[in-house]
Amino acid sequence: MSTIYIRTLKRAEHTVFCVADGQKTYYDPQFGRRIPYSSGQQIKRSLVDALSKALNEVPSPTTFLFDVNNKGEMKEGEVYATCDPSFADQLLGGWMKAAKGGKDRTIKRRSPLSISSMRGLHPLLAGVDSENISFDRSDRPNNEVIVRNEKGEALTENEITEFLKGKDRSLSRKWISDNRRATGLFVQDMAIDLRRLFCVLLNRLEPEITEETETKLREAGWQETETVFGTCLVAPKEQREKLAKALANAIINWTITSNQSRTFSLMETLAVSISDNANKIAGSIRAKLKEEEENKAEPIIEENINGVDSFVTLQAGGYIRTKKESADALEKAENRLVELMMAFDYENQMLVV
Repeated sequence: MSTIYIRTLKRAEHTVFCVADGQKTYYDPQFGRRIPYSSGQQIKRSLVDALSKALNEVPSPTTFLFDVNNKGEMKEGEVYATCDPSFADQLLGGWMKAAKGGKDRTIKRRSPLSISSMRGLHPLLAGVDSENISFDRSDRPNNEVIVRNEKGEALTENEITEFLKGKDRSLSRKWISDNRRATGLFVQDMAIDLRRLFCVLLNRLEPEITEETETKLREAGWQETETVFGTCLVAPKEQREKLAKALANAIINWTITSNQSRTFSLMETLAVSISDNANKIAGSIRAKLKEEEENKAEPIIEENINGVDSFVTLQAGGYIRTKKESADALEKAENRLVELMMAFDYENQMLVV
């Protein structure tokens, strides 16, 4: 086994997890519905945050470059990642550094993690609703109200009073209409390429790291080995154990916290499936149209598929018919991921069958 597939089922309730016009959605042409989603990039960011938290480490720094011309105007330039696998978020998240002008070699590393968006388990099991809200501070006597004319000049209090005559308008309330909120069952998929998980490729033609970084890694105990991708440096076993535990914890416990506090949802995990077969993982957590009811779908967790480990939490029983829910389901899923990651022979990959 060289790839681990993970499918996670979550429930969201009246929340926002990807802002754009209230809540990002895509259109499902078969069922004619708009479905809320969270992008793979946002999931990856949430995963990296959880990883850094599990390791109790500060993520790698980022370099922002700006250019100033002879007129004193500033323009945004490149953004550089650290490109150093000593940082866990870099090793597992990947990087790319392309210098301006093409004088320096471009170095890039593809992440060993393939991460999907979080989208509805089925178009009929997730959706958006809209609400109108108000920002009301009319009960506070110390508000400062500034009304400007066409020249940008602030009107006096008497001028404001005169202007408001005959108008039913409050200056301490704002009406915010059509706020979209997401509710339903959502699924997210992830694949871990074990061949590249803790390895950095040594390819002079398509470099992943600089010669300086290579020297640093060798001094830190990284060993040279052969893989299907070529010669690589593999992280020491004790470092792999530490990273595997943190990564498993992050995969099971990542969350999306809305940037709008009034829409917070626990987004609890209902089930996790783990397998080395992509087709089986797709069938382990799925939905099925009901024959007796039109435009109705039922969520299904297959609890006994050969080659798939399914872990079902207690709260899943409130939304899905299941018999194997348990209080320690997520802890068992986390331990299973660590077991699978550590079972791979990273130093002797060419001998792995």
